[in-house]
Amino acid sequence: MSAAPDKWRPSLTLVIFTVLATVGVLPLVGLFFFRLYDNQLIRQTQAELIAQSRVLATIYAQEVTARLDSGLTLGAEVPPNVLPDPGDQVTPIRPALDLTANDLLRRRPEAQAAPQPAQPVYVEIGARLTPIIRETQKVTLAGFRILDSQGVVIAGRQEVGQSLAHIEEVADALHGQYRATLRNRVPDKPPPSIYSFSRGLGVHVFSAMPVIVNNRVAGVIYTTRTPSNIFDHLYQERAKFVLAGLAVVLGTIAIGLVFSRTITLPMRELIDRATRIGRGDREAFKPLRHYGTREFAQLSHSFLGMAEQLARRSDYIATFSAHLTHELKSPLTSIKGAAELLQDSVQGKAGSLTPVEQEMFIANILSDTKRLEAMAQRLRELARAEGLPQNERTELAPVIADLRSRFPASSIEASGSLDLMIGMSAEKALIVLSHLADNAMRHKAGTIKLEAIDERTTLLLTMSNDGEPISAPNRDRIFDAFFTTRRDQGGTGMGLAIAHAVMASHGGSIRLKPTEQSAAFELQFPMG
Repeated sequence: MSAAPDKWRPSLTLVIFTVLATVGVLPLVGLFFFRLYDNQLIRQTQAELIAQSRVLATIYAQEVTARLDSGLTLGAEVPPNVLPDPGDQVTPIRPALDLTANDLLRRRPEAQAAPQPAQPVYVEIGARLTPIIRETQKVTLAGFRILDSQGVVIAGRQEVGQSLAHIEEVADALHGQYRATLRNRVPDKPPPSIYSFSRGLGVHVFSAMPVIVNNRVAGVIYTTRTPSNIFDHLYQERAKFVLAGLAVVLGTIAIGLVFSRTITLPMRELIDRATRIGRGDREAFKPLRHYGTREFAQLSHSFLGMAEQLARRSDYIATFSAHLTHELKSPLTSIKGAAELLQDSVQGKAGSLTPVEQEMFIANILSDTKRLEAMAQRLRELARAEGLPQNERTELAPVIADLRSRFPASSIEASGSLDLMIGMSAEKALIVLSHLADNAMRHKAGTIKLEAIDERTTLLLTMSNDGEPISAPNRDRIFDAFFTTRRDQGGTGMGLAIAHAVMASHGGSIRLKPTEQSAAFELQFPMG
């Protein structure tokens, strides 16, 4: 398999650090969204001016209504389309200023000389309202100017007696329509550089509320105020924001520690284990010290299990190859030696073999060839036994019937749950039982007994015989490949190894039961 292209790839630590750094600076990135928040503050300021102006307009209208008999002159008649419907319960004025829609106008024009002075009655009303607007200004910090029906200032801190009728919003109010504007302002002192994020610092909100009496304009409540600034709010709440910043930093650190504990450290340890396994370190198969997450624990178990299985498989192949080489060496050497002697005899060399000797060597060659054929057959069975099962199922009853037909000279007795399905093909099950029966027959067994017990998830089959018992020194080696006590009788030592391989490859097991009389094997078949 070709290796992955050698290109730069970010490490997991770098990716996690980048994510955490991004999370950490998000509050700072929020500074660039202050412009949007400025717009909300401007509308909030306009709503406050509307409420304050409406209250003063109501008081102003009451004062005018009380003095109509004094020759008070009202202003322009309000167009019918501007007047609210008398049947409406509420007629709210919605704040609509928008800093982002380029509603910002130039600085407010200076007041001009009035064409004619305000009527004395209006001046009297202005004098009565002056204490009210001054007390209100102390709390709201808004600027108030009360104008008569011609736009002349009759109450306020400045510009009393001058005309503001030429200003756009005032002109609209003198015709009975509410109007608010945003205008540039110059701060009293240069603001800090960070204030450049906020456009709200350099504007004034102006609100012109008409006073309507008998469907005519009696005057205008002209108010102004600088919108609240986000940085002033941040400064006033600096303790809370410091705590919030610390919470963000500590939260980021905590997230980093969690990532490190649950992902980075276990992954680095697994990488180290893989490197050690590649160098042949068998200690690397031990469980990790920390798994972090359930999924990583499953991954680690699967990886280490697979690596350990491959290592065992490699050891098995190496051992098997050594045994196979040893087993093949003896018959091949014997065949080669006999063939060379026969060749010398055919060529008439000195010391030629007698006919009896020739027949003996030929018999040896045929015997060794037969042994090699048997060994080759066993190797094919072993290879087939170690193959992975694929949806194999069978009952034990027909398998035992085939076993009886294969060993007619033996008495095979079977009892128990023979009608249950096991997770193995009939061919594989017959291979296992045949090798056990053959082994029993070669050790002078006359009767073979099988007893099947249902254990829900597995089928326990005990196979015993009345043949020669297995000696204690050989009990731990009987399932080893090529181990046999009948080599001189043609035994290959592969039968029990094949049976063990078949059972293991199907998720079952086979073991020798401890007994002093004869021999008994216990087989665990998975349920089909």
